Amino acid sequence: MAFIEKFLGKRVEIPEDRRYYTKHGLWAKSDGWGIVFGLSEPALVLMGGLKDLDWLVKEGQPIKEGESVIFAITGKILYIDSPIAGIVYFNPEIKQSTSLALEDSYGKRWLFRIEPEGEVEKVLHQFADAGTYIESLKGTEGFKNPEGLKGGVSGICKAVYTGIRDQEL
Repeated sequence: MAFIEKFLGKRVEIPEDRRYYTKHGLWAKSDGWGIVFGLSEPALVLMGGLKDLDWLVKEGQPIKEGESVIFAITGKILYIDSPIAGIVYFNPEIKQSTSLALEDSYGKRWLFRIEPEGEVEKVLHQFADAGTYIESLKGTEGFKNPEGLKGGVSGICKAVYTGIRDQEL
């Protein structure tokens, strides 16, 4: 298990037994039938948590790589694309308790499973390993603002927060 001790003010885990789709911060792991995908802890921290979600395709239908499969409301609105082609199945448990996503993001709180067109192990190895995923996070707000300070590290945000503090009301 890899850890980042200070990532936007939080300690986050990155299991080394998974692969990562860095575009959306998804983890991927074989479950015996296909590949299960879920949101990694760093992704959830950067998003501000998971507030709500909805499926954009019907369960059990074939999907294409890059097709949007989930509409999520986090701190922003997010469309989550399928990293691979195959038959998609969703986790009904995550839809019922999205606020708990961060508590068990690497267990029961997976988002969807895809039965890929190719061999599972070969498909999995197209994704980043834990070390490569951590490297991809180094340019994010999580690393740039390890303490999780309000206003972040953006010059514009700092100017706005400083300006607000200096105002007399």
